[in-house]
Amino acid sequence: MLIIDQINHQFELTTTPKRIISLVPSQTELLYDLGLDDKVVGITKFCIHPKEWFNTKIRVGGTKTVNFEKISELKPDLIIANKEENTQSEIEVLQKLYPVYTSDIFNLDDSLKMMEAIGEVTNTSKKATQIINQVKADFDSLKVSQNSMTVLYFIWQKPYMTIGSDTFINDMLSSCGFKNALTDKTRYPELTEEEIKDINPDLIFLSSEPFPFKEKHVKIFQETCPEAKVVLVDGEMFSWYGSRLTKAKQYFVDLIEKLA
Repeated sequence: MLIIDQINHQFELTTTPKRIISLVPSQTELLYDLGLDDKVVGITKFCIHPKEWFNTKIRVGGTKTVNFEKISELKPDLIIANKEENTQSEIEVLQKLYPVYTSDIFNLDDSLKMMEAIGEVTNTSKKATQIINQVKADFDSLKVSQNSMTVLYFIWQKPYMTIGSDTFINDMLSSCGFKNALTDKTRYPELTEEEIKDINPDLIFLSSEPFPFKEKHVKIFQETCPEAKVVLVDGEMFSWYGSRLTKAKQYFVDLIEKLA
């Protein structure tokens, strides 16, 4: 079977993979929900869901610092990666040695296509379709009023980093009816405190990941933008593009109600 992934990399699979390594936390969780417990042999140290895999599966380094020796020892017949979360140079090395499926996710549609493809590659299409259909139904039924409330969504501090218009997080914000205050920016722009004051958004979302913002940071941002409502949000719900999306609707509904 000829596979073309989301970065247009082609590779051949002659049989259904039996030794899979996942280098992406949200896609690791997807593999679990596809019922591939006995097929997944390696994950990263950031693959915290499901907990039983985090505690028992062999870890092959981090998302941007893979352990090539560990990967070699596990003899994978499929590696699942992501263009943004993994390092290009490492993916290119792995592509020369193993079948590597690399996703590239900008929006919900991309994530659904990724789930469909991984279902096909791992011979779990039936379960993948169930997950896809649930996510589609959930987001179709997410009744939100398009309001003019602007949001700055922060993923990092020192420097302060937020999100532009071409990100999956931006698509999730739009799905909730929020307006990204940085629609004129791409990827992950850095902002100074003065720039944050000048933007003066209605809402400031402080994500739980990759930087773990806490209550103490809420106070800091509240002092910077006294008129904004500053909220801690679950970064997994906004940025994990695998099967965690089946839990996103209720979280978004609760968040929207909380802010109403």
